[in-house]
Amino acid sequence: MAEYKHPHFLKQTKDGALFDSLNDPGAPAPLSGIYRCQSCGHEYVSQQDQPLPPQDHHVHSGHQLIQWRLIVAAAHP
Repeated sequence: MAEYKHPHFLKQTKDGALFDSLNDPGAPAPLSGIYRCQSCGHEYVSQQDQPLPPQDHHVHSGHQLIQWRLIVAAAHP
């Protein structure tokens, strides 16, 4: 789970369009930030428009469906 020390560097949002969508392995990251694997909880930092980790980014048990969810977006002023 992502952690932080200084809450004044983060802003909570309820924007479902950013944080509720699931992204397929290898798809371009919609935004720069931290993504979480929905199957195993592994977190990965990705830059906008760069491919998210592939299906085999690391070993999963069984035949889990791998999808990535944005959990922390990097804001650019």
